[in-house]
Amino acid sequence: MTADSGAKFILMSDPSLRDGNHAVGHSLTPDQIAAYCRIAENAGIPIVEVGHGNGIGASSLQLGLAAAPDGALLKAARDNLKRSLLGVHVIPGFATIDRDLKPAMDAGVDVFRIASHCTEADITDRFLNYSRKQGKTTYGVLMMSHMATPEILLEEARKMEASGAEALVIMDSSGTYLPNDVRLRIGKLVENLSIPVGFHGHNNLSMAVANSIAAVEVGATILDASARGFGAGAGNTQLEALVAVLHKLGYQTGIDLYGVLDLGDYAEENLMKVVPTVSSTSIVSGMAGVFSGFLKPVRRIAAEYKIDPRDIFFDLGKRGVVAGQEDLILESAEKLAKAKLAKVS
Repeated sequence: MTADSGAKFILMSDPSLRDGNHAVGHSLTPDQIAAYCRIAENAGIPIVEVGHGNGIGASSLQLGLAAAPDGALLKAARDNLKRSLLGVHVIPGFATIDRDLKPAMDAGVDVFRIASHCTEADITDRFLNYSRKQGKTTYGVLMMSHMATPEILLEEARKMEASGAEALVIMDSSGTYLPNDVRLRIGKLVENLSIPVGFHGHNNLSMAVANSIAAVEVGATILDASARGFGAGAGNTQLEALVAVLHKLGYQTGIDLYGVLDLGDYAEENLMKVVPTVSSTSIVSGMAGVFSGFLKPVRRIAAEYKIDPRDIFFDLGKRGVVAGQEDLILESAEKLAKAKLAKVS
């Protein structure tokens, strides 16, 4: 990219090797991670996020077993990232400080993104404080952010800022936002926080790139995006497309265009079973405000109970279900199947 020295810099963080793990049942191997990191490094990706889809410490029978322990995945990345920073996603409860944060720090992780549901920032306090005291770059992350008003998001963000967060990222975890939804929330955070603000989009309604640009227009300086959109459900904001749009608009990212295009090609050919697409069920997931990672279990359970998966998504949306409550998919399916049977009778 050729840009004048006064062009605004947007820090890009690539969660392909973490969020993308949702899409392949957390099956990414150390060899795949090493190869991806070499190409990401060559492309100049500033931050590469690695781990189980739900972050370090989350590998389990309930959430899905990772192909290798966190330590092996992080080592594969660290050995191949020299200029690019290594990041992890941390959800207190899945992760603990002694069992997960400390070993990740010993493994050379640079950026710790401490995350909670959008109304539960209190649980991140110890983790944010600890990470900062260890001299690590530390962000606060509010997931499923559409489930809170802009005012409540600001209250929760202020808690994270007070606990030591050096930046605040909101996630459109269900891909439900339209650009004005993003402007309202990001704009309020930018106006009232003294730390940088970022946005993580999902593409359920095919709005991820547009939503990311809307975030930048009102002051966001950090954006998440994955190679070829590699992520749960309809996928994340597509990294190479977003970089191209940002460059076209005159922003700086420090990322080489050809390099990031090569990264997308590699991800499609070597990491994905299927390239993320905007399907009928992912559209309904976005409309209902349900976590994108529910797509596969909803389809499987709907087929088992012979009901429309779209009905399950709308029912889950009405109930305000969040990630980690996958057991409620079965409950919704059973309820809908009984209602269908009663209607026929």
